[in-house]
Amino acid sequence: MRKSPAELGASHARLSRRALLLGGAQVAVAGVLGLRMRYLQVDQAEQFRMLAEENRINIRLIPPARGEIFDRNGVVLARNEPSYRITMVREDAGDVDAVIARLARLIELDPAELERAMTEMHRSAPFLPVTIADRVTWKEMSRVAVNAPALPGVTPEVGLSRYYPLRGDFAHVLGYVGPVSDYDLSRIEDPDQLLRIPRFQIGKVGLEAKLEEQLRGKAGTKRVEVNAVGRVMRELDRREGQQGDDMQLTIDQALQSYTQARLGEQSASVAVVDCRNGDVLTLASSPSFDPNNFVEGISVDDYRALTENQFRPLAAKSVQGTYPPGSTFKMVVALAALQEGSIDPDETVFCPGYLEIANRRFHCWKRSGHGHVALGAALRESCDVYFYDLAMKTGIDKISAMAERFGLGLRSDLPLSGIAHGLNPSRVWKETVRGEPWVIGDTVNTSIGQGYVQTSPLQLAVMTARLASGKDIEPRLVKSINGIETPIPEPASMGFDPDQLRRVQSGMFEVSNHRRGTAYGSRIIEDAFRMAGKTGTSQVRNITAAERASGVIRNEDLPWNRRDHALFVNFAPFEAPEIAVAVVVEHGGGGSTAAAPIARDVTLQALYGGPPPLMAYPAKDRERIRVQQEALERLAPGREITRRNRA
Repeated sequence: MRKSPAELGASHARLSRRALLLGGAQVAVAGVLGLRMRYLQVDQAEQFRMLAEENRINIRLIPPARGEIFDRNGVVLARNEPSYRITMVREDAGDVDAVIARLARLIELDPAELERAMTEMHRSAPFLPVTIADRVTWKEMSRVAVNAPALPGVTPEVGLSRYYPLRGDFAHVLGYVGPVSDYDLSRIEDPDQLLRIPRFQIGKVGLEAKLEEQLRGKAGTKRVEVNAVGRVMRELDRREGQQGDDMQLTIDQALQSYTQARLGEQSASVAVVDCRNGDVLTLASSPSFDPNNFVEGISVDDYRALTENQFRPLAAKSVQGTYPPGSTFKMVVALAALQEGSIDPDETVFCPGYLEIANRRFHCWKRSGHGHVALGAALRESCDVYFYDLAMKTGIDKISAMAERFGLGLRSDLPLSGIAHGLNPSRVWKETVRGEPWVIGDTVNTSIGQGYVQTSPLQLAVMTARLASGKDIEPRLVKSINGIETPIPEPASMGFDPDQLRRVQSGMFEVSNHRRGTAYGSRIIEDAFRMAGKTGTSQVRNITAAERASGVIRNEDLPWNRRDHALFVNFAPFEAPEIAVAVVVEHGGGGSTAAAPIARDVTLQALYGGPPPLMAYPAKDRERIRVQQEALERLAPGREITRRNRA
């Protein structure tokens, strides 16, 4: 049935409207797609380009060179040396065992190191390099490089490793570095990503550990192109890191090396401090060890030998060791009494060889006694009874306060491991720590540096520097960083009465220069360099009444670890003090015989800036000193002693 013209017109109109709507919808969809494409390709182009690049490019860290360490005169104490190693990529090697067998015919492979490398190789991704041999020689490197076609996956590499050219001379000051361990990472709250680089070295002990962040430096970066599985295809660019800070210490290498040689293998320590500004010139502990052995990886047997040695070579005795100061503490007691006004320095006390207090006898070291002595003679001859009497008149509170002013019982702020606080006992301390009241016998024992009081050689050297200068000297170990001098505040006066301080200093001068002085045998003859000192002998065992009645056993007849500690402190020159020295010889016996000669030799070496002339020694000692100097030169060949600027 044919439609009428009207119906056809209406139908055509409806079709036109539908086509228009459909076309409009299509245009709208195309417009939305176009806008979306523009948004993705234009507006978001940078973001998607970055995502694509990150899929293809990795950023990897470049270890920085560690800062080097120098002595006060610019002598290198710790440096970085090229370290050659052989690495292998398991993916490229193919038959790993066959390649290693061929490599073993070219260079010597350590079985333990190889076993560790194989373990690491099998738990790492196949495209990651693993160190097969570390610290190989240049000759071995060359041999591997020449045979590279026969060693697929094997690559000789060059890195940097720490080296200590003076070996044991600075082991206790510098410490050493070693590969980062899981224990190291566990101690750091937010570890630097550098520390996750395999076999990256960080400071383990000593100054290397305490100044780790400054010495470590900042990492560099390199961009490398990797394939789908992460294997490096090529390096695109790199940005070198920032080398760690170079450190210049206040230590005098020549004096430090001489002191270590002078101590030999006995268990002893020496601290030398500049009386004018607090610069630490020497911190020697004996016996020592070679820190390079730890950098390379010390064997179990070698480490056991160090830990089982009764002389404790790993201990930095000059700052970590604490000892009863013995009679070297008497100057503290004397100044406390003088300042309190509890004595007249010219007033005498009678010493019959003992003092009876509360039905107990406190003995003087001289069994027959010293007779009538005043302050000067009591210091010169180290009369114990005089100081027993002095301490009872002064009281422990004043003595403890004076000891604190001299730095005893306080930890020095130096970048070293395990610096000891020592112990400056007081009433409050005993009641708090031991739960016991202070008694008069405690005061008497403290007066001669026995009982509870404990000090380190560094503390004794600082105490002596303050006695010599009358100023509040603070020790300093870092002289400059990257060539910029660390500031030295002007030491403040300790506020002592000059006459009282001079009384104590004069008593110390007589110790070394009066015929009846306990260190007269170790005096310096050269007038310009005469020293003032004080001997000390601290007991490590109790002497019973029965033993005193039958005769006290001589130190040399006792086992080594039951003998007395020997101590000596001094400053020189007397009229214009430059250096303060403290020596402790563990179980060395008497301070006058074991410690004073060492202190005298170190003092002269420092003041002369090298081996002193024999005329500086007493005539009776000159031949022995000549032989000693020759022996030390043979023991430490090539140790040039550079004259220290004494201006």
